[in-house]
Amino acid sequence: MPKTQRADHTYEKAAFQKAKKIIFASQTVCGICGRYVDKSIPWPLPWSAVIDHITPVQKGGDNSIENLQLAHNWCNRQKSTKLVAITVKEKSVSNRDLPLSCRWEDIQVEK
Repeated sequence: MPKTQRADHTYEKAAFQKAKKIIFASQTVCGICGRYVDKSIPWPLPWSAVIDHITPVQKGGDNSIENLQLAHNWCNRQKSTKLVAITVKEKSVSNRDLPLSCRWEDIQVEK
């Protein structure tokens, strides 16, 4: 890998780690299901705390703090690389405003 790509990768990783610390210190609920996240549960258990990309990197998202949120490992794995778009009374709801429980098979997914 050329030095410029390595430097960019190192910068991105450092920025992600900084954002992760801020999110872990400031957020307490899952951005996907809306339930409390117990940060003492060790990874990789289903209800452990992870950082979720609101817009997945594979769909053009980045590691900026505006695109990251706290989530349960289970919720993040279920969401995977989907872009969730729920329309409620002609209002688009973002990943941050998902209902407390949902049936993933009923959600319209943008591809």
